[in-house]
Amino acid sequence: RPDLAAALRELRAQYEALAARNLQAAEDWYRARCARLHERAARSQEAVRASRREAGECRRQLQARLVEMESLRGAHQSLERQLQELEERHNAEAAGLQDTIGQLEDDLRNTKNEMARHLREYQDLLNVKMALDIEIAAYRKLLEGEETLFNMGSGGLPSLSSLPSPTYSFQPRSFSSST
Repeated sequence: RPDLAAALRELRAQYEALAARNLQAAEDWYRARCARLHERAARSQEAVRASRREAGECRRQLQARLVEMESLRGAHQSLERQLQELEERHNAEAAGLQDTIGQLEDDLRNTKNEMARHLREYQDLLNVKMALDIEIAAYRKLLEGEETLFNMGSGGLPSLSSLPSPTYSFQPRSFSSST
């Protein structure tokens, strides 16, 4: 029995030593595992924080882009209204200019017609003048011929030659044009 009791004690001591070592190994393993998990959790938390910061930054950028987009929409609508007003104003001005061009063309046509009428009147007056000039020249020739005859025939009549030579006056006829 003593040997058995000593062997049992020795086995018990070995078993307890093994159990203590296993317990120590399990605690070390547990602590190492916990430390790794804590480290991984810390990294994950940091990654989550970074993701949240990035998501917040993305939200802020999105809000800024939405505000900018709304601003650009308003500017676009304003420019569209201005463009439409300019087109309407341009169309009105073009219509006014077309009316002015039409009036100027009518005035030009009327002026050309009036100039043609004046030219015809001038041509008529020029024809009358030419006819009068021809008539005057004919009367002059006749008068010169009579004077020559009179002077030739008065050579024997001294009392007639002392008379002053006759002067003729011409009264122009007035013509009225039908305008």
